[in-house]
Amino acid sequence: MQDAALRLKSLVEQLLGAPLPLRIRAWDGSEAGPPAAPVLVVRNRRAVRRLLWKPGELGLARAWVAGDLGVEGDLYAALDLMSGLLWERGEDARGVGEALRDSEVRAALRGLVKLAGPLPPAPPAEEVRRRRHLHTKRSDRRAISHHYDVGNDFYEIVLGPSMVYSCAYWEDDGTLEDAQRDKLELIARKLDLKPGQRLLDVGCGWGSMAIHAAREHGVSVVGVTLSQEQAAYARKRVADEGLTDRVEIRVQDYRDVADGPYDAISSIGMAEHVGAERYLEYAETLRRLLRPGGRLLNHQIARPPRRDESAYHVDEFIDAYVFPDGELAPVGTTVTQLERAGFEVRDVESIREHYALTLRRWVANLEEQWTRAVRLTSPGRARVWRLYMAASALAFEHNRIGVNQVLAVRTPEASGASGMPLRARDWN
Repeated sequence: MQDAALRLKSLVEQLLGAPLPLRIRAWDGSEAGPPAAPVLVVRNRRAVRRLLWKPGELGLARAWVAGDLGVEGDLYAALDLMSGLLWERGEDARGVGEALRDSEVRAALRGLVKLAGPLPPAPPAEEVRRRRHLHTKRSDRRAISHHYDVGNDFYEIVLGPSMVYSCAYWEDDGTLEDAQRDKLELIARKLDLKPGQRLLDVGCGWGSMAIHAAREHGVSVVGVTLSQEQAAYARKRVADEGLTDRVEIRVQDYRDVADGPYDAISSIGMAEHVGAERYLEYAETLRRLLRPGGRLLNHQIARPPRRDESAYHVDEFIDAYVFPDGELAPVGTTVTQLERAGFEVRDVESIREHYALTLRRWVANLEEQWTRAVRLTSPGRARVWRLYMAASALAFEHNRIGVNQVLAVRTPEASGASGMPLRARDWN
């Protein structure tokens, strides 16, 4: 009898205490759920075992990455519907625990275990073993390598010709490349870059900000990254642009930079890797590297504050598959830490909606060249990126996370002259 989908739907609804908004298609061909909804395809019994042994986000992620679980139809719509039951509620352990005390649910679970098999499958090869967030130089190198050394050819597919892996800055219409160029130019204007100045680009990626600043504003740039692959790619781009006399790309931890002072520092999408325990050290290090009057532009993803900020919550999927050791903080915490380090914070701009647009373009790039992306990495790795970017786009759209550009100055203590314009945001 073909009834696996109905049994799955019934159990999930009992556990969650709410109707399942997706349609389920099981490995036996059976279907259950709203007929017009996106279809959650449970391809085999392994998917069920993964969810039984790890209910919630990580179990779903493991099944997705392994290819045991898929979505037929609009991926964004499916994730949006699921977020109301899972991510927006969190992994509601108390709710699941209460459901498990129900005799009918326990009986359904026993039947499902019998149907799916008793032992959990091994996690997909793409999963990183969970560690405590130490943020030592060694652990940061390992985490950066996991995320960025996927292969430059793969990132070319996702990011496009700009090779900028951070939020773009959009007009009403325009290409991804236009929006990324406008973002780099916005940062350059906020930093008030001028010919002959020195810029330190922390977490320089594939060199786009360094090249833009040197070519368009005549500054000398040092870019630092922990990724060997990024550095090699960036150096070739610098050479191709004829900028080797003005741009130096180093494989170096920002904590080891010792050739200040710099006139300006850009940190674009890097501070998420620093960690809460190290953030003050990060801010103090960058302040020491700036001359008096020098500016810092800190471009960073943020999360909303929680009632209990002492209990750090790790997103299991992101930590295990995307950004090992990544940590998000509220923008207020970031501003406070910069001020504690001695910076004067002069401007905070939220560009949250811009990141949602950027991510949707990256997902479209990946989907358009899916076969090549899989060949360059692995099916599991490509699935990680598709899920991560699509879910992140929705998180930005629904204000579950944001992104902010914080402009800070090392204002001289004696004179108090910040060098900032009297009218705010003259760079717009």
